[in-house]
Amino acid sequence: MKLSRFFLLVPVLGCTSLAVQAGGDAAAGKVIATEKCAACHGADGNATDPQYPRLAGQYADYMVRALEEYKTGSRTNPIMAGFAAGLSEQDQKDVAAWFASQPGLYTPVEPNTVPN
Repeated sequence: MKLSRFFLLVPVLGCTSLAVQAGGDAAAGKVIATEKCAACHGADGNATDPQYPRLAGQYADYMVRALEEYKTGSRTNPIMAGFAAGLSEQDQKDVAAWFASQPGLYTPVEPNTVPN
């Protein structure tokens, strides 16, 4: 009986959002992202300028790691280092949760139009 409960619980736990698993508060992250990130990465993380990465739908744990690496200097980008320096560990998790919760854009693949 206990084993069957375990197997019922595993899929439910696996369905929790990546943002929640990272320990961030997406609502708090939205506030920070609006103030510090939106000018380059877009309000929802779907940057329109190709020089800035799209963050929407990215894995939260990856974004937390990237922000920490900018903060410590193991990733070098003077602009991002400046922004990351002002973020606490919780701020990083919150921003990551916000962007992870946003739907990312995709480029649809055109059907093959080359004549055979």
